[in-house]
Amino acid sequence: MSFELLKTSLSILLQGLVTTLLLSIAAIVGSTLIGLFAAVLRTFGPWGTDRIAKVYTELFRGTPVLITLMFIYFGVSYFGYAIDVFVAGVIGLSVYQGAYIAEVFRSGIEAVPKGQWEVAQILGLSRTQAFAFVVLPQTSRIVLPPLVGQYLSLIKDTSIVSMIGMSELMHGGQAIVDRIGKPVEIYGLVAIIYFVVCFPLSQWVRHHDRRRLT
Repeated sequence: MSFELLKTSLSILLQGLVTTLLLSIAAIVGSTLIGLFAAVLRTFGPWGTDRIAKVYTELFRGTPVLITLMFIYFGVSYFGYAIDVFVAGVIGLSVYQGAYIAEVFRSGIEAVPKGQWEVAQILGLSRTQAFAFVVLPQTSRIVLPPLVGQYLSLIKDTSIVSMIGMSELMHGGQAIVDRIGKPVEIYGLVAIIYFVVCFPLSQWVRHHDRRRLT
């Protein structure tokens, strides 16, 4: 690959990377909120809501993320409404990854010793206060490594959003290949950029796990 081609390709790919990072951040926030809410419903929700949350997690964990994205993007258009592709990507990834994150949070909540609830009740805290101020902080420490691992999966899943036309990192690579060819070199660059973004997070997870076990 010539230096000029490399320079041009990197410029396009870095523009796509910015969109990928913005999409990832928005979807991480959305999926975390959805996942936490679904986990709370499954664990403490009134009768019926726990079943709804279970159906939600099982449904989206059992279907491909592309189906979710297609359903949201084209489904909204089918009913006569326009939806921005970025918004569709954020909603689709948030709803899909939220199902996995819900299970991460649920396992973390159940891992907190029941004695913590009893102590909170002795101190006069309501069930909501006990969860917010006693259980949730402990849950956060427990679920942090698997949660970051799920975020890594989400970042890589952003490449699928190119299928509905978003000009993110993978879409930029496809555009370059369609114009000049050289798929091995271009997709190699795309892979390297994803690696540079994800590798520090994966290393942090491993380091955190080693520290927790020692």
